[in-house]
Amino acid sequence: MRPSPTLVIGYALVIATLIVCSDLWGIESTQHILRRADEARGNLAGVTWEVVLESLEETRTTTMTFDVKARGFDFVAVNLAPPKHKGNTVLMLQSNMWFYKPQLSKPVPISQRQKLLGNAAYGDIAATNYAQDYTATVLADDTVNGELCTVLDLHANDKKATYDHIKYWIAKGRLVGVKAEYFTVSGKQFKSATMEYTNTVTVDGEERPFISHIRMQSELLSHDVTTLTFYRPVFQRLPDHLFNLNLLGK
Repeated sequence: MRPSPTLVIGYALVIATLIVCSDLWGIESTQHILRRADEARGNLAGVTWEVVLESLEETRTTTMTFDVKARGFDFVAVNLAPPKHKGNTVLMLQSNMWFYKPQLSKPVPISQRQKLLGNAAYGDIAATNYAQDYTATVLADDTVNGELCTVLDLHANDKKATYDHIKYWIAKGRLVGVKAEYFTVSGKQFKSATMEYTNTVTVDGEERPFISHIRMQSELLSHDVTTLTFYRPVFQRLPDHLFNLNLLGK
């Protein structure tokens, strides 16, 4: 006995609804994974820490130290060392970035993509906002140092993002990004990074791993390595005036 046309249509609608719900759940699940990974990189109500960048280029080593105060995806970073850069300041607000130094009459706009030191761009000392700045495609799972990871292919939603294209490994158990590969628009890989999380932070009563170290390796110049080390994070609410462009340098 053949089912009635009404019943067939009903079955089709149920199947279509299940497919749509499954797709939406997958998107939400991916966004949740990215948001959790972002939170392990500084997306919090307020955090203050010291960030030390060290760049090894051939036989030369260069070091810079910043005092960084971040709130959500906004941050202000004041250069502490070396002495010739002391007092230079970077401010990021809603994905827009400015640079100020005492000799300037006013802050100047800069890009997150501009080179800061070695393989590190200005955007690398900020919290990541991959959940908002990138569209993610799920790739096959992989392992990094024996840890099972979700692998995401990320493409920037606009040119303000620090990178155009990232392949990103997120540890399934800890929900932190442990490895990344960075590509140009044409698809050429130009650097890679590994991340460590020996710091901790408490979010909603839950203790979570928090970024402590990033190592960036040039894929074009094999001996060039840049490390970012995050020291003594202090979690606290930060006042609005710290993130006021009109008060930068005053």
